[in-house]
Amino acid sequence: MIRHIVFFSAKDKTDVGNILSGLRILKEIPHALTLEIEPNSQKDALSSDVDVVVYGEFADLAALEAYKAHPLYQQSIDKVRPLRELRIAADFPSPFTK
Repeated sequence: MIRHIVFFSAKDKTDVGNILSGLRILKEIPHALTLEIEPNSQKDALSSDVDVVVYGEFADLAALEAYKAHPLYQQSIDKVRPLRELRIAADFPSPFTK
């Protein structure tokens, strides 16, 4: 299993709802086993810049690549990119699956 985590910060905090809406388009893509898109509830000195978190689980790298190749993925990017300041993504194999 591949885990996919992305952190977003908004250029303008009033756009967090629009970022969430734009990212939630991704939930319509069928390749994720799990896909959560939520506002960051952790607010401390190290995480205060993170406004939205995307967490996904995919059966394998091929499923993650199919997710990223889906037309709705680009539609989400087109809506969110103008509103975001920061985007940090990480993909890694789960140590709990083979």
